[in-house]
Amino acid sequence: MSTTTTAKGVFIWYELGTTDSKAAERFYSQVIGWKTRDMSGPNGSYTILHTPHADVGGLMELPAEARAVGAKPGWMAYIGVEDVDAVTARVKAMAGSILRAPQDIPTVGRFSVVADPHGAVFMLMTPISKEPQKTVPSNTPGHVGWRELHAGDRAAAWKFYSELFGWTKADAMDMGAQGVYQTFTTGGEPLGAMMTKMPQSPAAFWMLYFNVESLDAGLARVKASGGTTMFEPMQVPGGSWIVGCVDPQGAMFSLLSQKR
Repeated sequence: MSTTTTAKGVFIWYELGTTDSKAAERFYSQVIGWKTRDMSGPNGSYTILHTPHADVGGLMELPAEARAVGAKPGWMAYIGVEDVDAVTARVKAMAGSILRAPQDIPTVGRFSVVADPHGAVFMLMTPISKEPQKTVPSNTPGHVGWRELHAGDRAAAWKFYSELFGWTKADAMDMGAQGVYQTFTTGGEPLGAMMTKMPQSPAAFWMLYFNVESLDAGLARVKASGGTTMFEPMQVPGGSWIVGCVDPQGAMFSLLSQKR
């Protein structure tokens, strides 16, 4: 893993926990075009996912103890903070949950696994390196182009995350019966949004959108590689195209493209 940041509240890494890491590696290499690099160590296997521009994230087998308490395959995001222990304690004080107490990853940094008050899981990380994070344009293929919180309650979620990370509001869109879609920023262009989850969603969750050059071509690769879709391709305000997908092990993700 290679994560660096000097900014509070910035998304710095993405990680897939799965039940079949080799199958997941093949699937995402075919669908997104990621190259892989083995970074296994004393604590188990770990695979880095990268593009020619930068490392994007990693994948690993879900630990036995996580499966024992009902963890399912899924993507999670790491958010950079200056002091993992202090912010983890704040999450608990703000009615969130600590799923894994702070601990060190040798040569990488210190992290914890937490959830917001409605159960959406995310990770906190204080990297060892203090160098600025390597950035690429937000629409670069193979990178995360959008982060979307399907919240238990959007207004309550906004209060929690904005106080915890200092996020500020950007544009908001009234989606009628679906409520308000509130985008947010850490100071630059909007990097994600939050909305109240649909009634049929059993729990709150974060959705990651991976950039591809063509939505239809990306969707064809998903289907050819054994994945399924949650909804058909749709165009969103601004002109981009999206489609919600599920990988063969059951992890949800979305594809995002500037062209159909």
